[in-house]
Amino acid sequence: MIEASEGRVVARGITRRFGEKLALAPLDLEVGPGGVTGLLGPNGSGKTTLMRILIGLTRPDAGEASVDGARLEGDGLEIRKRCSYSPGEIALYGELRGREHLEWLLRGRDREARERGLELARRFELPLERRVHAYSHGMKRQLLFAAALAPRLRVRILDEPSEGLDPTKRSVLLEMLREDAASGTTILLSSHHLGEVDRVCERFVFVHQGKLVAVESAASIAARANRLLRVSYAPSDGLAALLEALRVRLAPLARQVSVRESELLVELAGDDPRAVLQALAQHAGAPAPRALEFGRASLSELYRDLYGVEAC
Repeated sequence: MIEASEGRVVARGITRRFGEKLALAPLDLEVGPGGVTGLLGPNGSGKTTLMRILIGLTRPDAGEASVDGARLEGDGLEIRKRCSYSPGEIALYGELRGREHLEWLLRGRDREARERGLELARRFELPLERRVHAYSHGMKRQLLFAAALAPRLRVRILDEPSEGLDPTKRSVLLEMLREDAASGTTILLSSHHLGEVDRVCERFVFVHQGKLVAVESAASIAARANRLLRVSYAPSDGLAALLEALRVRLAPLARQVSVRESELLVELAGDDPRAVLQALAQHAGAPAPRALEFGRASLSELYRDLYGVEAC
């Protein structure tokens, strides 16, 4: 039995299948209290399924969870009272005006939440008197986000909140997230825009094919950047054979060595790349490198290292 506590999101052994497809393998997760955590992974990795399970919209086949002290039981109503949710999919009532729809989304919340929702919508400059069917995709997303941030709650679960927004509106959204997190709110969000989550998240949870593959803090990513050496070669220089020949010699010098296209990637065991460079230079028949880069790595590059695909 998991220990439920306020301001935290906890999942243990969450599993979900859709027919023959395993959407979530037994997955464990802990978020909060407080701060912004990014849930990252390629399409189909299970992010949305996990979020829908956490708020009670999808039933898990196995496992247990709690959100802000409320256990996942029945239809999840107790959890939805304690946290807000912005869905990845958009399904709104087009004939309602923006103001009316915001009030409908906040039905059951207190007056302060409804007033705050209007304030947030105005910061996005949404035309609240216009019918929603005339809204662009990004405007609909902003309306959902304003509703999700309106109630004063300890936990928020946000699925792709910035999808479809132009750069100006994304900046407004990120500022709202910073303000909300500064008040002590626990925020779990998914996104494909790694350059954005990198600006607001303190922690990153990577999932792939329904499994948790890595958890990184902003500090740990910075530390990895300080140890990362990239050596670029001509495309036909046979890096796989070079790596195999040097694997034993590089083992005490590096935590991880890999080849991606025409790059040799070395995560150093220490903070000095000279021993690795010397080993490469002294190997008989080793090609001459075209470029060297040391001490820099972005979240996008870490994502690519984990999944072998480029992030948006």
